Amino acid sequence: MSNRGDGALAAGWGPPYLLYLGDADDDLAIKTARGLAYWRPQWCVGQYRRSQGTPSLGLTDMDMARAKREGADTMVIGTANAGGVMTPDLVADAVTALDAGLNVVSGLHQKLREDPQIVAAAVRNHRVLFDARDPAGGIPVGNGRPRAGRRLLTVGTDCSVGKMYTTLAIERTMRARGLTADFRATGQTGIFIAGSGIAVDSVIADFISGAVEWLSPARSDGGWDLIEGQGSLFHPSYAGVSLGLLHGAQPDALVLCHEPTRRHMRGLPDAPVPDLERCLEANLAAARLTNPGVKAVGVALNTAGMPQAQASTACREISERLGVPCEDPVSMGVDAIVDNLLACCAN
Repeated sequence: MSNRGDGALAAGWGPPYLLYLGDADDDLAIKTARGLAYWRPQWCVGQYRRSQGTPSLGLTDMDMARAKREGADTMVIGTANAGGVMTPDLVADAVTALDAGLNVVSGLHQKLREDPQIVAAAVRNHRVLFDARDPAGGIPVGNGRPRAGRRLLTVGTDCSVGKMYTTLAIERTMRARGLTADFRATGQTGIFIAGSGIAVDSVIADFISGAVEWLSPARSDGGWDLIEGQGSLFHPSYAGVSLGLLHGAQPDALVLCHEPTRRHMRGLPDAPVPDLERCLEANLAAARLTNPGVKAVGVALNTAGMPQAQASTACREISERLGVPCEDPVSMGVDAIVDNLLACCAN
């Protein structure tokens, strides 16, 4: 898997991208677009906002026709909302993009192909529609059999604590060292960044572990599969996806991701964030079902809401408590985590 989006291009869509922000009202609502702008800025021609009150990614504002003239191939629906539904305005904007000659891709739960106006526009303009949350057929039931290759999985104390960013940071660092490492996307944003993957939260429960086995098959080139984690074993709503990932990944290494300023599980004010030691041990225990030799190799801390000195202190204290490196992948990098990964899993 390359950083060029080859899988997407083979499916008829791909970069350069126009990032659709619509009328999103906060940064969390544009996290898909933000992830693309951060990790693949060279692919992003501009952004489309319905009003100046919508958060900006710092890209050039442009409409669909200008984006096409500037070389864009595909408009990415970079927003998320409660329920993952398409508003009437979004539907109209998708039709405008298709009429301008752009492909349209989306990670929302409601599918592009379910809207007759969008489908008709795609047909008349010979454009491609792609729904990231529409996994391919033929996914097998997981079997847990040992398979060749080396794998790292990011896990979290909660949802949206930086598992994708951590996995991509590890990939970038390993590749910079001349190592073979491939990011394996399991969510819609990661799929747009990688150009391929499976949105595991849309896979029927019985097939989640099999989907991850399919996503990260046996490999014999000495390289690493770096698998993007989802959810948390301690989140009452999403623990099932997290468990399926742990079993299907058969990880040799785990990196625990955490946001220290969070006071409760996302969306659940009455559910406390778990203790780090308890969370890490629970993930290791679950992972041992399919890989008894799994090891914890680091903690990735999302310190965006903390002063630098406080962030450094938090990383140092957590590292001393858990006995593994602790770093913020964005502000500090992941060199110490990669050093420990290579030392712990050299064979």
